[in-house]
Amino acid sequence: MSAISRRTFLGIAAAGIAAAGIGVPFVSGIAGASSTGKVLPSRAPLPPPFRRRLTLPPVLRPTRSDATTDYYDIVQSVTRATILPGLSTELWAYNGSFPGPTVRSRRGRTVKVRHTNNLPLPTVVHLHGGRTPQDSDGYPTDYVYPTDMSYYTRHHRHEHTGSGHDMVTGGDTRQGERTYTFPLEQRAATLWYHDHRMDFTGPSVWRGLAGFHLHHDDEEADLRLPDNEHELPLMITDRSFDTDGSLLYPSLDPTLVNQHGVHGDYVAGVLGDVMLVNGTPWPIAPVERGTYRLRLLNACNARRLSLRLDPAPPSAITQIGTDGGLLTEPIRHDHLELAPAQRLDVLVDFSHYAPGAEVTLVNDFGTAAMGQVMRFVVGEGRPQTFTVPDRLSTIPVLRPADAVVTRKFDFRAGDVNDHDGWLISQAPFSPDSIAAHVRLGSTEIWQLNADFHHPVHIHLSPFQVLARGSGGPGPFDAGWKDTIDLRPGEQAKILIHFDGYQGKYIFHCHNLEHEDMAMMANFVVS
Repeated sequence: MSAISRRTFLGIAAAGIAAAGIGVPFVSGIAGASSTGKVLPSRAPLPPPFRRRLTLPPVLRPTRSDATTDYYDIVQSVTRATILPGLSTELWAYNGSFPGPTVRSRRGRTVKVRHTNNLPLPTVVHLHGGRTPQDSDGYPTDYVYPTDMSYYTRHHRHEHTGSGHDMVTGGDTRQGERTYTFPLEQRAATLWYHDHRMDFTGPSVWRGLAGFHLHHDDEEADLRLPDNEHELPLMITDRSFDTDGSLLYPSLDPTLVNQHGVHGDYVAGVLGDVMLVNGTPWPIAPVERGTYRLRLLNACNARRLSLRLDPAPPSAITQIGTDGGLLTEPIRHDHLELAPAQRLDVLVDFSHYAPGAEVTLVNDFGTAAMGQVMRFVVGEGRPQTFTVPDRLSTIPVLRPADAVVTRKFDFRAGDVNDHDGWLISQAPFSPDSIAAHVRLGSTEIWQLNADFHHPVHIHLSPFQVLARGSGGPGPFDAGWKDTIDLRPGEQAKILIHFDGYQGKYIFHCHNLEHEDMAMMANFVVS
């Protein structure tokens, strides 16, 4: 931004929204109507689209199982991969792959995952969408310090105890490894796991620390949905690359040890200019003439997506699930909108296409190359039919009358220690500040107000969308959610039933640059 400073712009925009009134889209974010953020241009040539085949993340097998529990091991380490033609990219990876290996679990069985940190910096693992006890939820300061502390101690400004209680952060920390326990007493859903380190989630996820966790139950199994080769988990990310193939990211502190945050206008969000699906740029996927289950995950730091198929399928796209699992009944769409961290579970019937048809997954929120995501090529076989069930699941409807309290939270740009940042109700995040004390088993209404685009994620308990502005829920708000896409100047109300576990949890904006710049708050369940 040249004519005025970023801080002045944010202040003017926020004031304009307040004057215009919540619900009026006064601004659409720095990058226009689609996303709040700024494109970081690659210095390497962009690869041609639709040349490389889509790959699926490997499925992680248990190292052992007993009567109640499956045990897994994941090693976090530095690896290299060929993402751009002829160039090698350094990644931080779970078990050496990006995305990390897919964990598949079943309701009624506990999952224990031992994470070993062979990276140079502390990490934290959060199972996004998991109904998880506090000690395994991935609180931002519950660090797993590296097995080799040499890089961290060489750059860190403070002394650290090594395990147990950390003198600087106050978190529940470990050195070398930590076992996370996930009871997973919850309905089938597309979950994902990713790094959640305090102040540095953005660069850590950007470097590759993300993977699928697909949770199943008997209700889902009874539907006999497309599976095996007809089930495609698709993690969509955007990244930018330097001339040597390394990842570009505008960190204020390249060591990722002390000063958090990003340079310039990237404080609004970092947008890449290379679209990756499961780590491959603009891939191509052969499909049979039948129905496929696409598990779509927006794992971008800040980029919002508006997806459709071109040419459009005659039967449209059928949504069967969202963040928190199956819908009550299927919903047909001509396009799909996904903010960062959101998931959509959809069925696409390729039997209506002619053999050899090329079907492109388009992103209408993108321009130029970012307006395309991937391409499907339909095979020559005979069409296979699949009848979508009229009824998918039973979902209890939360009632406003059952809410014991209504709380209001503002998600707005602000000033954090004399630096541009992002605040919840005018307060930067502190592990010691509690924004809400809630009672286990109670229902509450939360009113969320936004200045720019803010995908708001709430840990522990899923919610149902009650209203947007003066209207009802939006077209992609059905079912149980854990992340809501707030648009500029918008007010939304959600109903949350707090069950599961007691303890301290967080809610935050899942634009990862906003999260790292203090847009996070605590709530305590007791």
